[in-house]
Amino acid sequence: MGRFVHPWVWLKRHPIPVRAHFRQSLVLTYAFPEQLLETLLPPGLILDTHRGFGFLAIAMVQTEALRPAFLPAWFGRDFFLTGYRIFARYKTRAGRTLRGLRILRSDTDNRLMAFFGNRLTHYNYRVAEVCLTEHCQRLQIEIRTLHAKSDLHVAADLTSRPAPLPAGSPFADLHEARLFAGPLPYTFDYETETHSIVMIEGLRQNWKPQPIRVEVFKNTFFDQAPFNQTTPVLANAFHVENISYRWQRGRRETLLLEEANNEP
Repeated sequence: MGRFVHPWVWLKRHPIPVRAHFRQSLVLTYAFPEQLLETLLPPGLILDTHRGFGFLAIAMVQTEALRPAFLPAWFGRDFFLTGYRIFARYKTRAGRTLRGLRILRSDTDNRLMAFFGNRLTHYNYRVAEVCLTEHCQRLQIEIRTLHAKSDLHVAADLTSRPAPLPAGSPFADLHEARLFAGPLPYTFDYETETHSIVMIEGLRQNWKPQPIRVEVFKNTFFDQAPFNQTTPVLANAFHVENISYRWQRGRRETLLLEEANNEP
């Protein structure tokens, strides 16, 4: 007989397809030495690298009408979401390599979203205070979190699109940078109870990220280990608007024994 799996474990596999509209999203991607980010990946996932760097994206999203895909838009909820994600790959049992993101932390200004998000996903939601303002084509986002664990203050010049890459970026051009702009087709996480990878596929429309000039005044997430062992490099910054998005039901695939035992 198979191993008993508690219903709470099953629920966190994103069992319900979800639909939402992104009013706008600002994504900052930082480059780190690949050895540093590899320590944060669970068994089964491989760091997605470029020229010796791994990448962590911070996505700030104005989300509207998020609801189960089978319900009308009026049933949905609006909220702000910040997600901290590592670019990773997963090779399926069938030999197919998938690109995606492994989420480390999510912050939201909606307590209900945090409550249900932590029961239906592995996204690690926390409640935060969010102040978003737009004035004279300048977008400012300020996020305050408990114990300042992931406080963030960013300003984006919406008139700068398209902007050149940030100074020091490891990308040679905007084409390379867009490969690490996010979101990617999949979100991954490791299910300890069953030694499995849970995969959630995302489908989007009208995804046309525009490189943008930003100023980052505060980012306390990188003040903690292991990120504070080096200086993060802002590799790219992109802005998108009016995106229809859908997440499929999560799928689980059991790892081979040697993968499950390969703890980082």
